[in-house]
Amino acid sequence: MSDERSFVIIGAGLAGVRAADALRAEGFAGRVVLLGEEPVRPYDRVPLSKQYLRSEPGGHRLFVHDKCYYGEQDIELRLDTRAASIDVATQQVVLESAERIDYDRLLLATGSELRKLKVPGSELPGVHYLRRMTDADHLRDAITAAQRIVVVGAGFIGCEVAASARQMGVDVALVGVADLPMQRALGTQTAQFYRNVHAGHGVDMHLGVGVSAFRGGSAVEEVVLANGKVLAADAVLVGIGVQPRVELARSAGITLDNGIATDEHLATNVPGIFAAGDVANALHPFLGSRLRLEHWSSALEQGPVAARNMLGITTVYDRVPFFFTDQYDVWMEYTGYAADGADVVFRGDPATGSSIAFWLRDGKLVAGMNVNIKGVPDTIAALIASGQTLDPAALVDPKVDLASLLPTT
Repeated sequence: MSDERSFVIIGAGLAGVRAADALRAEGFAGRVVLLGEEPVRPYDRVPLSKQYLRSEPGGHRLFVHDKCYYGEQDIELRLDTRAASIDVATQQVVLESAERIDYDRLLLATGSELRKLKVPGSELPGVHYLRRMTDADHLRDAITAAQRIVVVGAGFIGCEVAASARQMGVDVALVGVADLPMQRALGTQTAQFYRNVHAGHGVDMHLGVGVSAFRGGSAVEEVVLANGKVLAADAVLVGIGVQPRVELARSAGITLDNGIATDEHLATNVPGIFAAGDVANALHPFLGSRLRLEHWSSALEQGPVAARNMLGITTVYDRVPFFFTDQYDVWMEYTGYAADGADVVFRGDPATGSSIAFWLRDGKLVAGMNVNIKGVPDTIAALIASGQTLDPAALVDPKVDLASLLPTT
C-alpha cells in the first residue's frame, strides 16, 4: 500500500540516521528525507578523539552505513544541505537554497555546536576545535607535526585528545578550570583517579586555572594562563563543551529549555515536530524531570523512539542514561544520573584502576560507574530502574553478585 506522507529529519548525525532506520524497519513506506550539513554520509563521532585521530586501522567503525544503504532503503540523504527555517503554517522546511520540502512529521536532530573560547589570540592558526571529521583530520596533522600541544578543557573530549596525543608520542599540557579532570561529571573521588592516570602518562597538568590569551606570530606559539604562567605550544586543542543548536526551533516557536523541550515521547509543543539527540531536553519518567545528555547512547536510542512516535506508535523514552570513555588502557562505563546530594561508595579501590562506584540517594541507586570491569552496566541499569532500597555493604562486597540484588518476580 502506498503512503503519501513525507517525514523529514534535520540532522544526519547518529540520532537522525537511527530515526530513518527505524522508520523503514517499522514499515513506513512514505518519503523519508534526511538532511545533513556535512559533505560526507553519516558517521559516528565517538572515534574522532580516539582511534580515528590516532589513525588506528580497524577496531572501530566510523560510518554508520555503507554508501549503498540509503538508496537501498529509499532514504533521501541530502548532504551538504542546510535548513534555513521551518514554516510551521505550511509544514515545510525551507533550505538555504530557498527550496521547500513538505513534511507531515518533522524530527529535529540538529545536535550541538562547539563553545568557542573568546580570548585574545583565539583566532590564531593552530588553535583547533574538534567536532567534525575534518576537524579531526586537521588536528591529526597538527599533532603529527608538533612536539608539544596544549589541551584547553579537561572534560571528556579534552582528556581523550590528551590521551591520544600522548599515545602519538607528543608532549601534552592539560589545562582546566576545575580542580580535577571530568570532575563535574564524575565527582571528586573518581575524578582524582583520572588525574593520576594522566599524570602517570606524563601529562603536564594545570588545573583550577583558565586561559587569558593565546600568543604567536603566524600561528599560535604560547598559551597564557590566568595565573600568569606561559605554556609553549606548537598546537592547541580547545575542548570546553558544546551547546544545543536551537536556532531553527526558536524561530519556529518551539519551546526551549536548555535545548528543545520535549515530553517523554520526544514530542515538542508544536504538533508534528519531534526532537532527539544532543538538542533534546526530554522529560524522563524515572527522574521526573527533563534531562539533556550529549552522549552517544542518547542519540542511538532516542532516534528510534522519536521515529515510532512520529508513526503513531506510542513509545516512552525511559532508558537509563549511559556513557563511556576510553583513555590509554583505561575504559569506563557510567550508567544512571547522579546529581548533587548523592553519596558514593566503591567496590574495589579506585586507585588500582579496577573498581565500581555506586551513587545512592536515600538508599536508592541512582548511578554506577565501572572502570576496567566488564559486564555490569545492564545490571546497574536494572538496579536503578527498580527503585529499591539497597544495602551499601552488599554493593561494595565483591563476593556479592550484583544480579542477586535485583528484586525477584
